[in-house]
Amino acid sequence: MFEHIKNKFPFPKEKWRKLLNSFERMEVPPKTLLLKEGEISYNAFYIEKGMVRAWYNNDGKDVTFQFFLENTMFSSLESFKKGLPSMVSFETIEPCVLYKIKKQDVEVFLEEVYENPELRKVFMDALFERVFDYMKHFFSFIKDTPQQRYINFAKEKPEIIKRIPQHYIASYLGITTVHLSRIKSKILKEKLL
Repeated sequence: MFEHIKNKFPFPKEKWRKLLNSFERMEVPPKTLLLKEGEISYNAFYIEKGMVRAWYNNDGKDVTFQFFLENTMFSSLESFKKGLPSMVSFETIEPCVLYKIKKQDVEVFLEEVYENPELRKVFMDALFERVFDYMKHFFSFIKDTPQQRYINFAKEKPEIIKRIPQHYIASYLGITTVHLSRIKSKILKEKLL
């Protein structure tokens, strides 16, 4: 557990031990709301097992815009960092084993990261990777058809397509489940995937 994070951030063992002791292990069922839109985020999470989705409410309809898989950390960044109400909710899709860490413990870790230029670069690269995912998803709504969005998603994230209910995929693509079903039929018929 946490091996990929340890590999990215080469801290001395004592510092790792202190950080790892700050995490609280949680086993939660599917559909567990970890943070509700409008609440302030005081925790970050690491996923050991399972999947979580980020979504927001749009006139009574939930819109999924990101999925988090194993070995991923997540939080509502703007809320966690600035104490603002979260613009999104986080909910488990599958049974999950999560590790929760409090904001003050993360801040101690980040102080050490900021002091080390090499670690700061690694941290910023990871943060920009998430921002790049958001931008890519946003621009796909401007330039791609729903069919092309599905094809791209299926090629880039096949493990997600296999693991989640169709209504979450449809929500992520900005279409109805009926439209998604038609797209999948057409792709199968035309052998586009």
